[in-house]
Amino acid sequence: MLRRLALTAVVSLAALATAVPVSTASGSVSSGPVSSGSVSSGSVSSGSVSSGSVSSGSVSSGSVPSAVPTTGPFAAARPSLGPLPLPVPPLPGFLDGGAGKGTGEANEVLTRLTVSVENTGVAGVDGTFELECGPTGGSHPQGQAACDRLAEAGATRAGRQELFRPTPEGTMCTMIHGGDATARIVGTWEGRAVDTTASRRDGCEIARWNSLVPVLPDVR
Repeated sequence: MLRRLALTAVVSLAALATAVPVSTASGSVSSGPVSSGSVSSGSVSSGSVSSGSVSSGSVSSGSVPSAVPTTGPFAAARPSLGPLPLPVPPLPGFLDGGAGKGTGEANEVLTRLTVSVENTGVAGVDGTFELECGPTGGSHPQGQAACDRLAEAGATRAGRQELFRPTPEGTMCTMIHGGDATARIVGTWEGRAVDTTASRRDGCEIARWNSLVPVLPDVR
């Protein structure tokens, strides 16, 4: 009798266990997509987990965020990569003091003139003389003073235009005769070609001769 009662109790407990499932946990896994690789704070549903896999949720397939800021106050601090700088060309010879010139050109004189003077009536003045400036050289009797006068005239635009410019045709000049002296200057002045004549036949030519002193002799 006791054996039958014990068997009946066991059968009843087994039936009760199959009819009412035992809760194994207090929550379930979230069915939505898992964002950024983290599991949401849900709970496992009652029952068994199927074949060890998470229920219909999936891991987000977004791209890995960039370490370089593209917006905000730090975005402007990113270095801007532009075109590579071009190499600086060498300076022309007249700017670098001749350093850019090759061997044999470093001592090139920019001013070299041949001055021929005749009929001045002043002893030791007539003749043909060579004048070099930068550095000063040649046979000119007043070489340094002549180079200083050329440098003074070359420092202004008016001086560069007027110093060796002949008297324009048709210019009204005073009829003053300053003597029979004549001169010719040929060569290069600060890199510019020069070929001009001078005399003292009237007021215009006298003024022009005087402006060239001491390149030309002072015969006043």
